[in-house]
Amino acid sequence: MASWIARIVKGMIIALGFILPGVSGGVLAAILGIYERIIHFLAHIRENFTENLLFFVPVGIGGILGIALFSYPVEYLLEHYQVIVLWSFAGAIVGTVPSLVNESTKHSKRDGIDLTWLCGTFVISGLVLYFLNDLVGTLPANFASFVLAGALIALGILVPGLSPSNLLLILGIYSPMLNGFKSLDLLGTFLPIALGGILAMLAFSKAMDFALKHYHSRVYHFIIGIVLSSTLLILIPQAGNKESISYAGAGSGTWMLAFILFGLGVWLGLWMSKLEEKYKS
Repeated sequence: MASWIARIVKGMIIALGFILPGVSGGVLAAILGIYERIIHFLAHIRENFTENLLFFVPVGIGGILGIALFSYPVEYLLEHYQVIVLWSFAGAIVGTVPSLVNESTKHSKRDGIDLTWLCGTFVISGLVLYFLNDLVGTLPANFASFVLAGALIALGILVPGLSPSNLLLILGIYSPMLNGFKSLDLLGTFLPIALGGILAMLAFSKAMDFALKHYHSRVYHFIIGIVLSSTLLILIPQAGNKESISYAGAGSGTWMLAFILFGLGVWLGLWMSKLEEKYKS
């Protein structure tokens, strides 16, 4: 029972990666020690199917509970305290970076190619994400766009460091998704998102499993580059994107709270990273 409860809590934490801007469900899964097991299960779904299914059922339950519980308060806080909330999110992500750096050299020493991957990914992903709205515009909130949202959420799990919420904000379907979660819109929101997520996981899980086995260090330096760029971008206003951060009207009190909560977020991220060894199974 204790193991089930722990996995439900993990699922709830990972659900934060579905709805919090700048947070990756994959990073949270990696921090909680179940990322590589998820990838292996999806890539080799017939292997120990029943055992793995029973392991991940409470994680899935926790994910659904997390979405239902967190959607309303996140929407409210972002609407009324956007600067403070996004800075605290950014701090929490920064706090997870040391654990990713440690993981990146788990199987091999860092070399020049790793650093090139990190720097190149940071610059290229930052530019792409910053100008994504100009490149593709915003999308209408419909069944097809929510299928895309589900695929992006799945990629946020398969590729730790990729924040689906950042992309959904840029595409203009983040708020409609939160509204759907909050109102428990099963057919209009949950169904297409689940469909898109399943299709993306089936399509890309084998590739990620192969990459982790053969290019572990490269993959994690790639991840670190995306984490750093996406974290920076949630703190930078983006013209033409009404859902990006805005500092209009932010007074000294707002900035003070933002910096304090950024520091607390860093502490929280470091603390969460320590959970990896405790919940490694």
